[in-house]
Amino acid sequence: MYQEIYVVDEDDKLTKELREIFKQKENLKFKTISVSNIELIYTNLPQLIIINDDSVNTDCIELCEKIRENEENNIIPIIVLSSREDSEFKMNLAKNYVEYYVAKSMGLQYLYYRIRNIFRLLVVNRTISPLTGLPGNTQIQIELKKRLLRKEKFIVLYLDLDNFKAYNDVYGFLKGDEIIKFTASTILKNINSATQSDVFVGHIGGDDFVAIIGETISYEKICQDIISEFDSGVKNFFTEEDLKRGYLKVQNRKGKMEHFPITSISIGVVVSEENRFSNVLEIGEVGAQVKHVAKKYKGSCYAIDRRKH
Repeated sequence: MYQEIYVVDEDDKLTKELREIFKQKENLKFKTISVSNIELIYTNLPQLIIINDDSVNTDCIELCEKIRENEENNIIPIIVLSSREDSEFKMNLAKNYVEYYVAKSMGLQYLYYRIRNIFRLLVVNRTISPLTGLPGNTQIQIELKKRLLRKEKFIVLYLDLDNFKAYNDVYGFLKGDEIIKFTASTILKNINSATQSDVFVGHIGGDDFVAIIGETISYEKICQDIISEFDSGVKNFFTEEDLKRGYLKVQNRKGKMEHFPITSISIGVVVSEENRFSNVLEIGEVGAQVKHVAKKYKGSCYAIDRRKH
């Protein structure tokens, strides 16, 4: 998949230079757009915007303001390349959410490294859940490996929602996203209230979460508190009719109505004693087993695996 970079410029010189210096990076596609075609940014949403301040035929600060007015563009990093080096100009760029100022006097090689480093950060940020802001699978694996290498005792909580697909079918994905965010905040709140250190909360994806805590933390109380707060707060995402009935009505593929209980949360707890696990995969397998046990019970529940081997 290629990454599109828009160079806001009135000629192709800078774009051609960037194509040449990045010729080994075939996934990066540089495209020149003039100020008169700035609307292309709003419709195509490139991964990066470079503004050649010396070339554009409008005030650079006003141009940056215009780009940031569009909400979708707030996530796109901007580089302003300029021969102006006065502090007021740089300050105004920063005020308008321009991530990087590059002085032309630094040369093309410096711009090359700036662009390269931005895309390194973009790759890292993709491992963060855009919905919850929690670290994703890459960081989860690293955190587990780190603790295994330390040969320390730690606790892993595997959490996910029950009957969540039925909720999405009835209320829609946007409402479902709200429950996911509520779940994330509930987990974070109760994990962080138990301690100020030695904890990690990650979002595997969908309605699956992981929490890693130290051995000195009362993990059973955390599970109980998460369940209590979740069961109380999740009611706000249902209609009074569904809550009174106690279940959702969902039509299956055969046209028959099926009943699904109100969304609940299941937690599988894995106690990792020293030398019990040799790798992250083993922890995940046990986590899936114990979470499956929790899901056998109606309503929110947690199950603990205390096996030594």
